[in-house]
Amino acid sequence: MAEFDYDLAVIGSGPAGHHAAIQAAKLRKRAIIVERNPIIGGVCVNTGTIPSKTMREAVLYLSGYREHAIYGESYRVKDRITLQDLLFRVEGVVRHEIDVARHQLQRNGVEVACAEASFIDPHTLRLTMTDGGARRTITAAHIAIAVGTAPAVDSAMPLDGRNVFTSDDILKLTELPRTLTVIGAGVIGCEYASMFAALDVRVTLIDSRARLLPFVDAEIAETLAYHLREKRVTLRLGERVTGVELLNGAGGSHVEVKLASGKRIATETALCSMGRAGATARLELAAVGIETDRRGRIAVNEFFQTAVPHIYAAGDVTGFPSLASTSAEQGRVAACHAFGAGVSHARELLPYGIYTIPELSFVGRNEEELSEAGVPYEIGKARYGEIARGNIAGASFGLLKLLFHRENRELLGVHALGEGACELVHIGQAVLALGGTIDYFINTVFNYPTLAECYKTAAFDGINRLVS
Repeated sequence: MAEFDYDLAVIGSGPAGHHAAIQAAKLRKRAIIVERNPIIGGVCVNTGTIPSKTMREAVLYLSGYREHAIYGESYRVKDRITLQDLLFRVEGVVRHEIDVARHQLQRNGVEVACAEASFIDPHTLRLTMTDGGARRTITAAHIAIAVGTAPAVDSAMPLDGRNVFTSDDILKLTELPRTLTVIGAGVIGCEYASMFAALDVRVTLIDSRARLLPFVDAEIAETLAYHLREKRVTLRLGERVTGVELLNGAGGSHVEVKLASGKRIATETALCSMGRAGATARLELAAVGIETDRRGRIAVNEFFQTAVPHIYAAGDVTGFPSLASTSAEQGRVAACHAFGAGVSHARELLPYGIYTIPELSFVGRNEEELSEAGVPYEIGKARYGEIARGNIAGASFGLLKLLFHRENRELLGVHALGEGACELVHIGQAVLALGGTIDYFINTVFNYPTLAECYKTAAFDGINRLVS
């Protein structure tokens, strides 16, 4: 066997790259992470998941959102909320997460190189040091591509980082806008639209698709749409943007968004959220025979191997679902497979968490999938308003929906919308993984008062539907 400098070289330090390197180190392998930015963590820690979810938490607190059901819509912790108020919380959390990630790599003996990597051949990488140092060449028995993504934007879009910006520019804004138009109602677009709406920014959300989040259970997506409208968000679904123009007037600069239907939307700011593209342009993938799709994403098999078996790709660069949790698991699985370590990976039971306001989460199959497959199923629902904890916490708006087989009562899917949905879904995830039935929730005692009681209420609702 040829001698290599490393057993595993990982390109990118986001969740996929981080967990791949840590897993390799746990298997007593020599691992290195190559990160082109001066700080580790990738998009997840620096501009994506951690900042956006921290900002969301600051929005919920400062706007008094969680208390509105009790004290009224006018209740706020702070009357005039500034972007600096939101970023104050973000900066501290980001610093802490970077420190935690760096310490994990240090104590596991993972080397970190601040450099931009590109392929020379299937086992060799050229590292261009970002601190101005000389180039370096390394070899590795296995390589994992975990470079993540960057916003996908139209070259004609007049991005200035202030009036017209991408989600990566949010942290650079100096003040909250009065009006915002979000172009693209994917996960990121919906999350930011709901956050700004909670701050009483007048939001317009545009998407060419007929409904929000097509991969989400239709009833849950429709309920989210209803709630957004209640927060004065204007939904322009089934509409295509034909142009965005930055204009200057007596009152300052503003934006005009033009739609194919002839509509024109005047707005102070526009957030371009039209998906993301794999950050693969500089990797020189052609040198090793790996191709990408039109959005720079890399195709992989169930073990996250590329067309070159010893080269893996994990995380957002492989496409949907592009979640930090799934990316971390993909990196771990890739490293385990590379070094022949046994790994159990239930891909069909990965939970999805979307941090809109209110948040939504699901695991397993939805109604549309079950209907298409011809599976005889029934539903059981519980609304937060009928649960004591929901009313105590002021979270009366919420829904837990269980899908189960009509004949053997096996649990098939769990869908939640409301406060704590991304935590609540894990109870159902465990029952799904163990092949449990709807009867588990009926026969289980949950703490009172808790949102977990939704499972018992939904289970009884479902069983009652089976009785004529």
